[in-house]
Amino acid sequence: MSDERETPGDGASFENLGLRPELLAALAALGYEEATPIQQEAIPPLAEGRDLLGQAATGTGKTAAFSLPVLQRLEAHRTDRAPVALVLVPTRELAVQVSEALHRYGKDLGARVLPVYGGAPIVRQLRSLESGVDVVVATPGRALDLLNRGALNLGQVTTVVLDEADEMLDMGFAEDLEAILEATPEDRQTVLFSATMPRRLDALARRHLSDPVRITIAKEQAVAGEAPRVRQTAYVVPRGAKPAALGRILDVEAPTAAIVFCRTREEVDTLTETLNGRGYRAEPLHGGMSQEQRDKVMGRLRSGTADLLVATDVAARGLDIEQLTHVVNYDVPSAPESYVHRIGRVGRAGREGVAITLAEPREHRMLKTIERVAGAPIKVEKVPTVADLRARRLDLTRAALRETLLEDDLDRFRVVVETLADEFDLVEVALAAVKLAHEAAGGTDDDEEIPDVAFRPDRGEKASGRRPDGPAGGRGARSEARGDGRGEGRGGRSSGGRVARLFVGAGRDAGIRPGDLVGAITGETGLSGRDVGSIEIHQRFALVEVPESAADEVVQALRATMIKGRKAPVRRDRS
Repeated sequence: MSDERETPGDGASFENLGLRPELLAALAALGYEEATPIQQEAIPPLAEGRDLLGQAATGTGKTAAFSLPVLQRLEAHRTDRAPVALVLVPTRELAVQVSEALHRYGKDLGARVLPVYGGAPIVRQLRSLESGVDVVVATPGRALDLLNRGALNLGQVTTVVLDEADEMLDMGFAEDLEAILEATPEDRQTVLFSATMPRRLDALARRHLSDPVRITIAKEQAVAGEAPRVRQTAYVVPRGAKPAALGRILDVEAPTAAIVFCRTREEVDTLTETLNGRGYRAEPLHGGMSQEQRDKVMGRLRSGTADLLVATDVAARGLDIEQLTHVVNYDVPSAPESYVHRIGRVGRAGREGVAITLAEPREHRMLKTIERVAGAPIKVEKVPTVADLRARRLDLTRAALRETLLEDDLDRFRVVVETLADEFDLVEVALAAVKLAHEAAGGTDDDEEIPDVAFRPDRGEKASGRRPDGPAGGRGARSEARGDGRGEGRGGRSSGGRVARLFVGAGRDAGIRPGDLVGAITGETGLSGRDVGSIEIHQRFALVEVPESAADEVVQALRATMIKGRKAPVRRDRS
């Protein structure tokens, strides 16, 4: 019988959690004073060696909640080569972040932490493993690759952590996770953290966790009369007007930094060009970019030389950007869980944030489903009009002028004003100066009105084939794999639209499994695991269904990537 705890979130010092002096010194040097609710609840049982199943939103302090207990149990300045802890994460970006956190906390213990992930030279990772490490932070695909090479020895692992486990399942890593867990000792400590708890994740926990402590960190509720920490808003926009509407909304919101989520790489690239053409400093981020390119993009965003990140879900998972104020869903997410993860990027560590969704008129039901899962209302507002935008720009001009009047030394411009005052009224001089300042800041009046539309729930549901008990396109309905003896299969999901069947020239002989194909598709495109339909694995080839609209992108992505360590021919199925 597992323990179940739900914490209200009162603050507590790290000294009261029984952490060793080296960790307390590191936390003090980093300026950490109070443990977050998830840390208060998780650290004591984890330090005792208990298994744990934790559900908490992104940004609640999960990384420290599992990292500190791992280091608490670590032998200081250990010399053995095999790792004693393994942390599995969905993306390379999150692997780097978790690794950096473990290194910072454990520097006085001499903790050797190694991040391993695809897209980085494997030779360097092999060399580091040979030299000896204490904690490995890995994506499932690269961990399994190193395990199959005999380079990753998990025989001495005492703790395994699955961070953002729901994301790893969505990305098709279920079979990889099973294989990795099977390679670790049975008496290991197993820790699972997730923002959501779907049924299949609960099943995974029941198989691999022993008498776990269960912790649920409830979402922080706004005090009566106060605005919620993350303001959630939706705008109903026709598809063709989305670029203009996004620009209008960004002008009015004026974010410090924002992530705009798109479904596909192509959409990311196109929208980035459009936004840059409108004068924004936007950068793309998607699976088609190298790790070096991604790092440069993140550097520009963090340094302030870019203020908009246009990204696919896959590329943006695990990112923690301190100055981020806004998250924009350029399309309504196909799964409510994706929405929860996206808005978790803002409103972190007590900061306020804004989540904006651009919804098409037919997407009323999907937005309601997301609202129900997210547990918070999404206010539907009208796209700002030209008049709204003009008023906002004038407000910004007024604020800039006020700041200049209060702070700047203006004496060197006095001669200009006095000279003009001999010829014009001072108010007219001021008006001309304001006009110049306003236009220099981009305050032109050449904007066209965006069509004012509303949701069409009834007609939209019939037109898109939605079921009354499921999200858009019937994605909640699972179709069974055909049992015709032709090959092993994976049950697909009806996409509610046209699907394309792709031929992949590798099958059971090459060790290909359904999870390998799902992982390759979700890792290299903007699709999620829910978008991939039925999969048939035959002796020498495989067939996989994807949405027709994304078929060409998937073909190109799979041709450019390695599947199970090899390149495979990929094309549309001609059968």
